[in-house]
Amino acid sequence: MSAAAAMGAVAVLVSVAFGLSTLERWLARRKPHELAWTVSLAMFAVASLAYFSAAALGWGELNFRVFYLFGAILNVPWLALGTVYLLGGVHRGDVARWWLVALSSFCAGVVLTTPLLGSLDGAGIPSGKEVFGVGPRIMAAVGSGVGAVVLIGGAAWSAVGLLRVRRRPEVAAAMPIPPGRLALTNVFIAVGSLVLGSGGTMFGTGDQMVDFGIWLAAGVTILFVGFLFSNPGRPAGEVAPTNPYWAEIYELATGPMEPA
Repeated sequence: MSAAAAMGAVAVLVSVAFGLSTLERWLARRKPHELAWTVSLAMFAVASLAYFSAAALGWGELNFRVFYLFGAILNVPWLALGTVYLLGGVHRGDVARWWLVALSSFCAGVVLTTPLLGSLDGAGIPSGKEVFGVGPRIMAAVGSGVGAVVLIGGAAWSAVGLLRVRRRPEVAAAMPIPPGRLALTNVFIAVGSLVLGSGGTMFGTGDQMVDFGIWLAAGVTILFVGFLFSNPGRPAGEVAPTNPYWAEIYELATGPMEPA
């Protein structure tokens, strides 16, 4: 197995494990942000599988279209939808979800049917500008760009709020996870998003396929570590902070609890 295929396999395995973890939490709590994360990670796993097949067998029309649709266009906006639910509430999240479902369907139709303008032969990852017309490329730029801004901005906002909690001993003492640790979770989210967005361009080995695979596997692993930091479980009978603002901050990181 080549190094690129090995990195693709790692990305598939980590994203599947991550997605199963968020699915388990959604089945237990039915929180919409966890369902959005699960959908996004399923897309990430499919995109990683397409990359793995290309590393092992070469690029073809099907695996490139699947890779471009789920990797370059859709998975980051669906991951960001979880942030919209957490920061904006259920109503705003539901509105964003219906728009995202409609736009995802439209993007899928365009990417899967539009004619390819260039060849998929050659080393590395085919560039969108070499293969697609302007439509799919705009979709990728807007989807990944807006989604990354929401993810990174939301993570930064939550981290700052949680660090402020550390100065409220009465609130921090009621939290089973130290607020500093939850703030670190959001740092992992921001860093993981930046790594995934780099596409292997920050530095690498000189082999585009290998570099992309390394950063693909690293990015999803960083996100998964951040998720695990925030998911140790809660003792039975635990209560949430009674102050509404700090209760909201706590909920952003761990999910709502019954008030005292």
